[in-house]
Formats: sequence, C-alpha cells, structure tokens
Amino acid sequence: MSDTLTYVYALAHGVDPGEVEGLTGVGGGAVRLLSTDGVAAIVSDVDRAEFQERALEERLEDLEWLTATARAHHHVVDTLGHDHLVAPLALATVYFDDERVRAVLAENRDAFSAVLDQLAGRAEWGLKIYARKGGGGGDAGEAAKPRSGAEYLRARRKALRESETSLDDAREAAMEVDAAVTELAAATRSHRLQDAQLSGQSDPMVLNHAYLLPVERVDELRALVASFADHPKVRVEVTGPWVPYSFAQAAQGAS
Repeated sequence: MSDTLTYVYALAHGVDPGEVEGLTGVGGGAVRLLSTDGVAAIVSDVDRAEFQERALEERLEDLEWLTATARAHHHVVDTLGHDHLVAPLALATVYFDDERVRAVLAENRDAFSAVLDQLAGRAEWGLKIYARKGGGGGDAGEAAKPRSGAEYLRARRKALRESETSLDDAREAAMEVDAAVTELAAATRSHRLQDAQLSGQSDPMVLNHAYLLPVERVDELRALVASFADHPKVRVEVTGPWVPYSFAQAAQGAS
C-alpha cells in the first residue's frame, strides 16, 4: 500500500499541465493535473497517515494544522482560479490514489461538466449588510437618567423596543437590496449571520449572502451597492470577485 493519498483541490477546464509546474499545495506536495474526457482534477499527494479517516478527524480539531491546510488549499485554488475555470472542492477531499480520482471523473463526467459550465464567465461576490446603530433613535434613554428603579425599567423596555424596531427596519431594507442583487445573479446562497466577534463589526449583521454573478453585470452590482451608501438604516459591504466556493458543490459526496 502506498504511503500517500491523492488530495483533490478542484475540478477544472482549460488548465495546461505546464501551468501547475512549481505550484505546491498541502504539505508542500507538488500540484499536478489528472484528466479524463475533458474534465481535470487539480491534485497533489499527501501523507496517508495524516489524512486517513481516523487521523483526519483528530487533525481537524487542531487549529494550527487546520489553518495551514486551509491556507495551502486556498492558495492552489486561487492561483489557478485567477485565470482559469475551476470548481473548488471541500477542504481535505482525498481519494485512495490517482486511479480512483480518474474513475470518479469518468463516472461523474456529465455532472462535473455541468457544474463547470454553470460557473463559466461568472464569479462569486459576497454581500454583508449591517444595521446602522442609532437608526431608530435609540439614544433617547441617555438624555435623562432615570430617578428610580421603575423609571429605569420603563426606559430599558423603551430602548429595547426601539432597538428591535430598528433591526426590523434594517432587515426589511436588506431584503430590498438582496432582491435587487438577485435579479443580476445566476444563483445565490445564504450564509449564516456572523456575530460581532467573527465579523469584526460593532453593528449587527442582518444579511450574509453570496451571489454567482456574470462578469458583464459587475458594474451594475457596484452601482446598486453605491445607491445604498447613504441609507439611514443599513450599511452594505460587498466583497469579490472570488473563486465560486459557494457554488461548486460537485463531487463533494463522491469517493
């Protein structure tokens, strides 16, 4: 039995084998291409002892290892995805050997080609929308300090009501932005809202979506986001273009 497994970073169209020369991936392994019937897999060898199922479960709990592996994985995908059509696979997607990868490519050729065709000429853009603090005039309770416990409770309840109203207004505005961007996009994905610690923002997040956007509609997206720059209830943050991680789900269950 070989001491290595085959790690797959992404599916690809139009990548020449010479273009991956000198590119290294997870664990410093040399990146190469495996092709079958026009669909290629971007792969490298990894240590079997490190990536076999039981060991991998433990490794995924090791933050330092996970960070290094994710960084190497994204480096390969982003490097090739900058100029080529790629469909990223999940972190730590491994197969028994190269022959197994080729077999999976052959067995799923139509499905993989369909995913790559969907991504052609498109990129992922992210939209994060935050509720502006003070949008509902919630500072009124600060104007006069309550003189008793009852007054404090009344002021507190009022502040909470105003805060919730402000959040409701922000969510409604976010839905308006989302609906407009969705009209430009080929597909959308909803991601979990991030708290302040994860987002790094003090304003509460009310929307976190990804959009698969045709390249010819990018200017429309930018103009749309700019039109909300002075919105009193929300702050809109757009990121991208990215390799379409949120929309490349082919082969995630294949093994």
